Amino acid sequence: QVQLVESGGGLVQAGGSLRLSCAASGLPFGTYATGWFRQAPGKEREFVAAISWSGGNRYYTDSVKGRFTISRENAGNTVYLQMNSLKPEDTAVYYCAARPGMSGISSYTLPRPREYDYWGQGTQVTVSS
Repeated sequence: QVQLVESGGGLVQAGGSLRLSCAASGLPFGTYATGWFRQAPGKEREFVAAISWSGGNRYYTDSVKGRFTISRENAGNTVYLQMNSLKPEDTAVYYCAARPGMSGISSYTLPRPREYDYWGQGTQVTVSS
């Protein structure tokens, strides 16, 4: 049974930082690409960042470039999202997702939610002004 479990969300003031973690089990994590998405109330789920199975390729949506960093630790089956200089518009539920990553990985495919096979339950991030 595949599980992705996010943690690290919370309430932070604008300009602050949070680090989200996503612990994976039940899949060969080292061969999976992983992504972070977010969904604010009343809005569609949107892409935040993604990382290839090796960590050698990383992708970000424009609004978080320079502020967020995605990384992974394959030995620990964990992917991280370091979020700095947080803004109120970053408030959302953040989800991690995984898909087989040995082929079909590109800046075109990884931002698309339907490309992913497995999703976590989400963690709330709230940024106050």
